[in-house]
Amino acid sequence: MIGLREIRKEKNLNQQKVSMDLNICQEALSHYENDKREPSLAMLKKMSEYFNVSIDYLITGEEFKKR
Repeated sequence: MIGLREIRKEKNLNQQKVSMDLNICQEALSHYENDKREPSLAMLKKMSEYFNVSIDYLITGEEFKKR
């Protein structure tokens, strides 16, 4: 999840703050950022709302583009 780490750093948030706000453990967030674990669809939705970005951005680091 390339975009997850990028948006977190862009907003100057540390993993501890984000994990507390999302009600998950810091280890889980780290696993998501390092592609060691995949979040559920519900968690992806929650993260996209939290950061105000698309799920596509969280996964790829780029917004969805229509072709």
